[in-house]
Amino acid sequence: MNKVAASAADAVADIADGATIAVGGFGLCGIPSVLIRALYERGTGALSVVSDSFGVDDLGLGLLLGAGRIARATGSCLGENKEFARQYLAGEIELELTPQGTLAERLRAGGCGIPAFYTPAGVGTPVAEGGLLLRYGPDGGVAVASPPKEVRTFDGVEYVLEHGITTEYALVRAARGDRHGNLVFERSARNFNPLAAMAGRVTVAEVEEIVPPGELDPDEIHLPGVFVQRVVPLTWEQAADKHLEKRTVRAVPAGPR
Repeated sequence: MNKVAASAADAVADIADGATIAVGGFGLCGIPSVLIRALYERGTGALSVVSDSFGVDDLGLGLLLGAGRIARATGSCLGENKEFARQYLAGEIELELTPQGTLAERLRAGGCGIPAFYTPAGVGTPVAEGGLLLRYGPDGGVAVASPPKEVRTFDGVEYVLEHGITTEYALVRAARGDRHGNLVFERSARNFNPLAAMAGRVTVAEVEEIVPPGELDPDEIHLPGVFVQRVVPLTWEQAADKHLEKRTVRAVPAGPR
């Protein structure tokens, strides 16, 4: 039951070229940055990655993108990474765009053993009808396009069939956890982390604070340890190293306050 790994490098050492990986986080919030860097330093490539967003240039999954390590991406929020846009338009990466709620449910369904489900999201659009551009060709034309999906009517409403997602590995970040792999996520960092963890056959969690088994109240646990195979404790410096995509400040009005 002791799932604590010796280091982040050890925890990702068996992730081979061509692996499928689900990654938690939203933009730079709640991303498993230490595990991503360990994978980057290991040199693993040709990866198929499922993540809501893909970081920014040189941060988060942007590290792997900048090094040309991601061959296929499945996500829904991709507008903050210029290198991603360059690779996609150049035909260097394949992209499956998915509605955000659908992506969340596909990960959850995969983790729960549900092979597919129907949703109204995407009906009447290329998401259901096919034709989304997955990969550009070298001439700028369409090399790979999405196929049409099954659409059925229930009680007079049309729904599109979406398949659950499972991956070989998942990388997530939690605020607190124990050596059994029970995890608690902090506020908005909860986002896609539990869902990504459920979808991975081998889930690796970097954890900011490790507590003894039994200290976490069962009612506060967001993800039970049955979904987690490896736990990587973070140092104080690693836990504190967090970034913002955009820093916004407000001008202070002149005059007395």
